[in-house]
Amino acid sequence: MTRITFVTPAGQRIEIDAEDGLSVMECARRTNVPGIVAECGGACSCATCHVHVDPEWCAAVGEAAGMERDMLEFAEDVRDSSRLSCQVKVAPALDGLVVHLPAGQG
Repeated sequence: MTRITFVTPAGQRIEIDAEDGLSVMECARRTNVPGIVAECGGACSCATCHVHVDPEWCAAVGEAAGMERDMLEFAEDVRDSSRLSCQVKVAPALDGLVVHLPAGQG
């Protein structure tokens, strides 16, 4: 299992044990993390699973590309560190990952 911390807009930290091979979004939904709506169920077609990757983790997670980058145009408060959590696969290299939930989502 890989440990992921979600930080709410109010600063609350929600730590989960995420199953390797699933997306960050799938793990968040399985553990009822608020703010990860994921209306499309992970098809990269809604941007309601948008997160801001903590700066310390941006290199490990990588940048959005292609369809994900295009879909982020529909999200609010997009930053250089923005990713759709449905497109980030959980792996042991991401153990300790911290992502921030944008205000106004969910």
